[in-house]
Amino acid sequence: MHSHAGYSAPKSNILQPIFSYGVLVFIPLEERRKELAKMAKAEAENAKVSIRNARKDANQEIKKSEASEDMQKNCEIDVQSSTDSFILKIDTILAAKEKEIMTV
Repeated sequence: MHSHAGYSAPKSNILQPIFSYGVLVFIPLEERRKELAKMAKAEAENAKVSIRNARKDANQEIKKSEASEDMQKNCEIDVQSSTDSFILKIDTILAAKEKEIMTV
């Protein structure tokens, strides 16, 4: 078994060494956590853009269809409802992930 006496953790501007139960654990510093949260937010925004593009494509296909105007309008409402639902899920997941990232 190796002794940790005289051991010095590597210097880093993104990780802070912590000893917990005899195990060396590295946790991100606050600036790194903020950077990770910003990256998560960017990924969430990319997902939202993809969903909006899918909505646009679906609405174009609906307008090309030979269905009645009422049926087209109902389909567009369904597509918008699905879009809103997925956007809400992304926002919920992002909020939880940001909280997880910022918690030490």
